[in-house]
Amino acid sequence: MSRIIDLTAAIQPSPPGTPDFQRNAIEYFDNDAGAAEIEAIYAVPRRLLRNGEGWSREVVTLGTHNVTHVDAPYHYNSVIQGRRALSIDELPLEWFFGPGVALDFTDRADGETIDAPAMRTALDAAQHSLGAGDIVLVHTGRDEFYGRADYIDRGPGVSAEATSWLYERGVRVMGIDAWGWDRPLRLQAAEAVEREATGVFWEAHQADLAYSQIERLVGLGQLPASGFTVACFPLPIAGASAAPARVVAILES
Repeated sequence: MSRIIDLTAAIQPSPPGTPDFQRNAIEYFDNDAGAAEIEAIYAVPRRLLRNGEGWSREVVTLGTHNVTHVDAPYHYNSVIQGRRALSIDELPLEWFFGPGVALDFTDRADGETIDAPAMRTALDAAQHSLGAGDIVLVHTGRDEFYGRADYIDRGPGVSAEATSWLYERGVRVMGIDAWGWDRPLRLQAAEAVEREATGVFWEAHQADLAYSQIERLVGLGQLPASGFTVACFPLPIAGASAAPARVVAILES
């Protein structure tokens, strides 16, 4: 028997005050509205429908990065490693199903950097030998703030060096239970402007690597450090930089 742990936040309408670029909307049509549609389209009166009801349905306006989602290389830059960056529908499905490891960084402060030595230490603590195709999940505990206005400014972030270190070992999918894989953007922005330097803002995203990130995971605290499988298949949105995904961990009993 297998046990499945859901690591995906529910898709909900955005609360008031959400910035436009992060806003989701759901328009709900109930069974009464469905009966009216059936009568209008097919001339079938309500009396011929069970309980006088028709179909229910929804119309969702959803940004590709606004919920638990998987990023494609195209999100980071148009050209990666000298080639056209692939969109989410072009990536191999094999990337999105594989052995998982959950690395504990819950002791890290907001804005702190997770570097390559920290990754190595966390892997040692997890007693996991990293292999090609493994899916690395960074547990920060910041899913506690999911849906709050300050969620975007919470959490440590992974450095470009640490991201490259994972990539060099065959990892092509890595995820985090925070707003983004990098440190909070306002901190990186201030540092980039102060230093007048490239490679500071969005450093891990723009590390020139053809890999995928899973961002805005939830529930990583339910996982063991190792010994589980991750499934994180993104929706195949043509030409898109990312797509929502139902991310789960599968534990064998």
